[in-house]
Amino acid sequence: MSSTVSDSHSYDVVVVGAGIIGLSIARQLLNGSDLSVAVVDAAVPCSGATGAEWVEFTRVLKQRCYFRQPFHLVFSLVIGQGYIWMVNKVPGSEKWELVMRSRQLWEKFAEDVKYLGMDPQEVLGWKKTGSLLVGKTSQEMAALKEKVEQLSKAGLKAELLSSTELQEVEPALVIGEEGGAAFLPDDYQLDARRSVAYIEKENRKYATEGRYGEYYNQPLTGLLSKKAIVIATGCWTGSLMQELIRDFDIEFEVPVKPRKGHLLVIENFSSFKLNHGSMEVGYLGHRDANETSSISMTATMDTSGNLVLGSSRQFVGFSTEISKHIINQIWERAGEFFPSLRELSLTDLEKTREVRVGLRPFMPGGKPMIGLVPGLSNAFLAAGHEGEGLTLALGTADMVLGNPPKVDNALYTHSS
Repeated sequence: MSSTVSDSHSYDVVVVGAGIIGLSIARQLLNGSDLSVAVVDAAVPCSGATGAEWVEFTRVLKQRCYFRQPFHLVFSLVIGQGYIWMVNKVPGSEKWELVMRSRQLWEKFAEDVKYLGMDPQEVLGWKKTGSLLVGKTSQEMAALKEKVEQLSKAGLKAELLSSTELQEVEPALVIGEEGGAAFLPDDYQLDARRSVAYIEKENRKYATEGRYGEYYNQPLTGLLSKKAIVIATGCWTGSLMQELIRDFDIEFEVPVKPRKGHLLVIENFSSFKLNHGSMEVGYLGHRDANETSSISMTATMDTSGNLVLGSSRQFVGFSTEISKHIINQIWERAGEFFPSLRELSLTDLEKTREVRVGLRPFMPGGKPMIGLVPGLSNAFLAAGHEGEGLTLALGTADMVLGNPPKVDNALYTHSS
């Protein structure tokens, strides 16, 4: 569904950006209040737009005091593996409360779907697969032991598996005698595309009440926000905000920048079965580092039987061109953990493989910005979630609504 606006039309809240963050915020506003909500994007949800459209968007946004048309956005492609994992999180860190709150809300979301008589696995791709954070060396095992102790003290069920124990629970994963894994049996996996589609479908139910509208693939003429605007525009948020505040006496920077990522999907994979989601311990360092390019092993199997391999991180601006070199590196890295993959050729899998490319909104320090824009009393910002957009989406939406506060908002706000 995509509405058309020819005459002036008003909503209480306009959400700019139809990625997982923007759509989740719209869902929370619709379910948790009586506010009317519009979601605007230059393309379809979780797809893309051009830089030229951004120039026009910011120009008119300023002219209309950040309330009116035309809204031209945003590249928020959902490519993720869809894990709701705690194994790669740090208890007591600044994001811990948000991570835990988001996990609780995803669990409730799945329970609500079940209560409505639907299968969460079918609707959301929701499944308790458990997760494995894998190490190969004695040094990595020492780090994993500490990780398990931290997570256990935080109240989560966590186990340290030796290489022999790991072989029993995940036979395809071979790492050598010194290695092992941190295992969290209660971690979840979901399908990003199914989840986004369902959230959008649920939001649209409010359209019949006049409380919801979507404006995609078109310039708008006459859209008005009566109470607030929420900016959830991913990698483009920094440049948009600079254009927005240029004529105001405000100094405010959103240092978000695009971090390109590739995923390799082998459809209907039958050479082996993955029982759990897996990630190498080196992923944590690469995620937090400011390296130009890095490759780490992540592996999941979705509910359709597709093997999803990652992951890459590159600072190459806004380019979304597929790199064959990066795909080969992902495949080779996966083969170091799953030796049976070495018996297969990517060339032979040409007809059954898919490559997903997207831009993660990287924020220095690894913490998103969520809250009011300094100096603009009714403009909210939610950006910089990088590879955790799906994981943190529901908690972020809960913070924007602020009803009641479950997470310390001060941790995510930045002064002008």
